[in-house]
Amino acid sequence: MDEMERQVHKNLRINSLNLVEPLNIRWLGKVAYQDALALQNALFTNSSANYLLLLEHHPVFTLGVRGERSNILVDPKSIGAEVVTTNRGGDVTYHGPGQLVGYPILSLPGKRGGGMVDTVAYVRSVEDLIIDALSEIGLPGCARLKKHPGVWVDTQSENPRKIAAVGVRLTRGRSMHGFALNVHPDMKFFDSIIACGIKDKSVTSLAQEDLSTSMEEVTNVVAELAAKKWGAGESERMDVVWSQRKNELSAFTRGKGPGGIPKATQLKPLPERIPISITKKSKKTTQQNNETAIARKPEWMRVKANMGPQYRNLKKSMRRYELTTVCEEAGCPNIFECWNQGTATFMALGERCTRACGFCLVDTRKPEVIDNQEPDRIAEAIKGMRLEYAVITMVARDDLSDGGANHIKEIIEKIRFKNPETKIEVLISDLRGNPESLQTVFDAKPDVLNHNIETVPRLQRRVRPSASYARSLAVLARAKESGLITKTSIMVGLGERKEEILRTLKDVQEIGVDIVTLGQYLRPTTNHLPIRKWWTPDEFKELQLLGEAMGITHVESSPLTRSSYHAKKSELAATEKISQ
Repeated sequence: MDEMERQVHKNLRINSLNLVEPLNIRWLGKVAYQDALALQNALFTNSSANYLLLLEHHPVFTLGVRGERSNILVDPKSIGAEVVTTNRGGDVTYHGPGQLVGYPILSLPGKRGGGMVDTVAYVRSVEDLIIDALSEIGLPGCARLKKHPGVWVDTQSENPRKIAAVGVRLTRGRSMHGFALNVHPDMKFFDSIIACGIKDKSVTSLAQEDLSTSMEEVTNVVAELAAKKWGAGESERMDVVWSQRKNELSAFTRGKGPGGIPKATQLKPLPERIPISITKKSKKTTQQNNETAIARKPEWMRVKANMGPQYRNLKKSMRRYELTTVCEEAGCPNIFECWNQGTATFMALGERCTRACGFCLVDTRKPEVIDNQEPDRIAEAIKGMRLEYAVITMVARDDLSDGGANHIKEIIEKIRFKNPETKIEVLISDLRGNPESLQTVFDAKPDVLNHNIETVPRLQRRVRPSASYARSLAVLARAKESGLITKTSIMVGLGERKEEILRTLKDVQEIGVDIVTLGQYLRPTTNHLPIRKWWTPDEFKELQLLGEAMGITHVESSPLTRSSYHAKKSELAATEKISQ
């Protein structure tokens, strides 16, 4: 064990002496209900850590275990909502924009320290949280209503009004689902249901009670009180950014196309602290986010071109089979090393992506028609090159009804038919979170299911505005639930802090991700996001040690690491550890 490993383990031992388990609070923005449910299920099943997920949903009616479909009074599609049956208690309720939804996933003590959890006491603790928050926000006098869970306004009047719904599930001392607090939702949706199956009571919101407050203000109050209630005042919070101006996105994302070759300029150090969220742009927040130019590329990032015989042969094979590699399209710095070792990552579904992420060089023009012969050609190329391990990635194809899922499934099947000994890793897009499309790929049983989370929550909208942190976690959670080895990748150097990386690593570990790769971001052109920091080899080594100490099965971490770098070695290491 070297000095760095000893220091990391020493710090972990010191931290383990802290008996207070902080509450992991995540503000996730607008999240599809099915994505949030998949994430909840993963934390509920795989983790013992305490989480509070705070978010808004797209319009959805949810039916609890005792829900009556007849309590939905209209065709949901006619008002732009979907219906989801779920495993919480209660009847029908509505979730949508303007409503703060909270999902506490907690390990709760049993009665008097043992035995089954007191469900009634837990529900009351959730109600108390909302009552206390409303009082602090400026709406005192809210309370429970006999026989009706939730939080109510004017409970002593003839017209009590429900302002927050509560519905939970408890199994073996672990909680999921939670509360929905009406801040300023469109109330027409509540007119379309018999909310919670209660025919003689009405629903209200903070806005209807003439209390003007923002979602961010309400979230901050709830988060602070929840940390006191469920984390003894200790919390670790990360937020997706609350607002993102168009001019804060890269020129590439804004449709300007690739720029010139980036030039090196002077680097300014990162600040010691960062804001939880950014709502207004100022010189201070610009400085806090280190939006400054970056120094020239350090020596450890310089790669010598080595176009040896293996490199040339593989390139000829790619041209012969008319195939595309992400190695070339994304300008990967490891292309010479990997190709000279006879390995490559095939890029399926064409060369054009329907998204314009701020870090990626892949073409964003209108995608071409799917090449139905591509699965056969990839399988033949793998056979011709005698590859023991094949990585298949894809461009995002939001123009396709299934996102390209069936094409990826066919590629896996063709490879398996022609190369039964070859292991297959697929690096997929989020497929827009469509459960059926994702399951199509999962059912093909790749040896590794890779989906990249890319960066920390605060930077998600800037780095990849067409994706989301919660959805990526949900994709990985669903893949793990399907019994697959899961993998994800994080870039550094975009302005993230070390504590943000560690909390992101914690999130992926808690949902059961097996393999994580960490590497330095390289700016493809001047129209892409700038580099904020060059992380050193020692810093990458420390991240690896910390990630594996958290419980991640295998962490591949170095400046030049990319998602497919040492993919075969990573899969083997993960498989060996999992089987032990």
